[in-house]
Amino acid sequence: MYDGIVQELIDELGRLPGIGPKSAQRIAFHILQTPTFDVSRLSELLREVRERVKFCEICGNVSEQDTCAICRDPRRNPALICVVEDAKDVAAIERTREFRGLYHVLGGAISPIAGVGPDDLRIQQLMSRLADGTVQEVILATNPNLEGEATATYLSRLLTSLQITVSRLASGLPVGGDLEYADEVTLGRAFEGRRTI
Repeated sequence: MYDGIVQELIDELGRLPGIGPKSAQRIAFHILQTPTFDVSRLSELLREVRERVKFCEICGNVSEQDTCAICRDPRRNPALICVVEDAKDVAAIERTREFRGLYHVLGGAISPIAGVGPDDLRIQQLMSRLADGTVQEVILATNPNLEGEATATYLSRLLTSLQITVSRLASGLPVGGDLEYADEVTLGRAFEGRRTI
């Protein structure tokens, strides 16, 4: 659509997850039309992130050190491990300020269609963490979609042989939602997860 390097920039931005063609175009033109936009700072940050950020040796979260700040925090409860798919899920749970245990990042979810099986995830590392008997509960916080459910089911079956409580995050109706707009699966989960008040 555009000539040369402008189209190359739009195409490159469009390869980022969650950025469609229109968003890529808007970002590209923002960079071009904003004289105060610091392109050199952005490129420097991108390079630094690539060089300095790694994955925590213990949980798999992102960190600039060998272990992340959560794993190093002595105030965290080592008897609780929350299993998530990606590091961004750790940030989402941390924003709630409700969970004070540790995490384990799988690095994805089981997806036969995408060619991702249990051996492609950090499941062996999880089993190693559970071997010493410190952990009393594993909370499965995978996404409530087909792949997340398959992963949670696989893990719950794998963990039944251990003397550990295995729980799953509740799912159902969102706060502020209307029943008439809920699909059958969501409404069914809301009935299953109901509690006495």
